[in-house]
Amino acid sequence: MTEQLIIALDQGTTSSRAVLFNHDADIVDVSQQEFTQHFPKPGWVEHDANEIWNSQFMVLQKLAANNQLRPTDIAAIGITNQRETTIVWNKKTGKPVYNAIVWQDRRTAAKCDELSAAGWNDKIQHKTGLVIDAYFSASKVQWILDNVDGARDQAEAGNLLFGTVDTWIIWNLTEGQVHATDASNAARTMLLNINTGEWDQELVELFNIPTSMLPDVRDSSASFGSVSFQGVDVPIAGVAGDQQAALFGQTCFEKGMAKNTYGTGCFMLMNTGGQRIDSESGLLSTIAWSINGEITYALEGSVFIAGAAVQWLRDELKFIESASESEALALEANPESDVVVVPAFTGLGAPYWDMYARGAIFGLTRDSGRAEIAKATLQSLAYQIFDVLTAMEKDSGIELKQLNVDGGAIANDFLAQFQADVLQKPVTRPQVLESTALGAAYLAGLKVGYWNMNDLSKVREIEREFKPKLAPQKITALLKQWHKAVARSKQWIDADE
Repeated sequence: MTEQLIIALDQGTTSSRAVLFNHDADIVDVSQQEFTQHFPKPGWVEHDANEIWNSQFMVLQKLAANNQLRPTDIAAIGITNQRETTIVWNKKTGKPVYNAIVWQDRRTAAKCDELSAAGWNDKIQHKTGLVIDAYFSASKVQWILDNVDGARDQAEAGNLLFGTVDTWIIWNLTEGQVHATDASNAARTMLLNINTGEWDQELVELFNIPTSMLPDVRDSSASFGSVSFQGVDVPIAGVAGDQQAALFGQTCFEKGMAKNTYGTGCFMLMNTGGQRIDSESGLLSTIAWSINGEITYALEGSVFIAGAAVQWLRDELKFIESASESEALALEANPESDVVVVPAFTGLGAPYWDMYARGAIFGLTRDSGRAEIAKATLQSLAYQIFDVLTAMEKDSGIELKQLNVDGGAIANDFLAQFQADVLQKPVTRPQVLESTALGAAYLAGLKVGYWNMNDLSKVREIEREFKPKLAPQKITALLKQWHKAVARSKQWIDADE
């Protein structure tokens, strides 16, 4: 190697990846491996934490081998991860006491309802920027401690550790030497006071979680220990939750800049600078990143099901053999079709926050087929982003001029064009769609002096800009149908079921 490179470990909801970047922020190579999704009961979603770790370590080894990397070739390693997913393990044995409970899991919805009924909504939102929801980590940790035999006793004895996926990966990479997270991931637990950047003792006690389980909270661009590679220590120097990493990777460094990532879910974030903005429209106020002890905040709208809806077309309905085929199938649809899909498979996120909504298909007629359902599924992603963007503009008082996009699903030109049509704004797609991994690489590179902030602002290249083509009147009519369908999907499951 003639130049040093940065490795980003991107641990996602359905796959683990290792991505190699050069100094121009170009992708040199990618290694990826999918892992098993477990659905033990309706509304429950789990991962095997050991499989998460093994798949992540395997792709790291494969990347190093394929590119004949030596320790001196790697300037630093950055980590980005699926957020909120909760792992509890024994610090002596290194073994998880239960499967990882995934961010999509709804088993603690009733517990969250109890907290809301007890009047905790305002206090939790003020402290954490979040709404009370089963989405976040706190109620998942509590569930594990209360439902796994011996877990609470072990926790109170100081033998158990809690972490989101970044913490689990760091702990394993450092062979148990570092139990830490970054501010962006900690902000997603519903246990961190985002005004101070520290664990909130009142909330920790509310969820009855021993403080000894909690990881150290560090800056997003900071030292997280090192990985022993061929006997040489390679620094882990940057960590951020996947959506915050994508905001950083899209170089949305200025207040008012926003991006949307189309992954398993859809997540839109707007940089609000050093000031948190509290939403009146069901959005979250969260920590975007922390650098040199200074917190940057963001407004976030979370859509739970996006790319996962395309996987549903592939895996459950068997309409397509690969996700990339969804575009061609959608283009075969009758342009006059009124089919609407509401992909509320795990409830609805922002701005609705309905844990009891469920997925539905409306407007079926005798001639409705695979193509019409595929088209409506892709359109549902764009509709959900319209709802989030509308709320975001209202809360921030900022009208977005364009939407920066990334993620695997937005490689679909049909979706990208329809998103521009629905928003009636340009949609800008970068040359490197791996903004999540790139953000982790940037944070790590900044810490070790591989890049500076001026470098990062210069390297982002645009692959294509999609401009609106459909008339506003047509979009208004389509959105009316969408909102009618959403209204009929809400509260499908009774809270006491």
